[in-house]
Amino acid sequence: MANIAVQRIKREFKEVLKSEETSKNQIKVDLVDENFTELRGEIAGPPDTPYEGGRFQLEIKIPETYPFNPPKVRFITKIWHPNISSVTGAICLDILKDQWAAAMTLRTVLLSLQALLAAAEPDDPQDAVVANQYKQNPEMFKQTARLWGHYYGGAPVPGPEYTRKIDKLTAMGFEKNAVIAALSSKSWDVETATELLLSN
Repeated sequence: MANIAVQRIKREFKEVLKSEETSKNQIKVDLVDENFTELRGEIAGPPDTPYEGGRFQLEIKIPETYPFNPPKVRFITKIWHPNISSVTGAICLDILKDQWAAAMTLRTVLLSLQALLAAAEPDDPQDAVVANQYKQNPEMFKQTARLWGHYYGGAPVPGPEYTRKIDKLTAMGFEKNAVIAALSSKSWDVETATELLLSN
């Protein structure tokens, strides 16, 4: 990796560790490898959102051309959000694409991702199914996001209605992650979710 990128990311790594703002917002970062090309981030679900109480892991890859190009970031923890792929964890956020500026830092990226959890942009979605639910049925979206936050991010247990449906389908022999994905994408309708699971 280019020397400028290493020096810069080392400095930003320390900045995140020392920052009062990031510790107050429960944002963490760790090294994956010693040469600073890959980091592991963690952000807490913001208060008053369906993600509250959850902890969400991020994979952060630093390109050779950093800081002139943005880091490549994706969610490792599964999450139900219009701007994050429920399958791959890919993120749709302008500063990670064409709105990146060399003055931005790792701290900016982590705080922006936490802010994205609190303020989705359904008109610029990464996951069309989630965005559609967000717009058409906001209450169901919140419940689904809460449930994913519980199962994958360790957030508090949501209402029992959705968990019963998950238990019903897992009892039929389907794998739990597949059941959650099918029910979430089929508006929690057990019948159509079952058809989807059988067709895969």
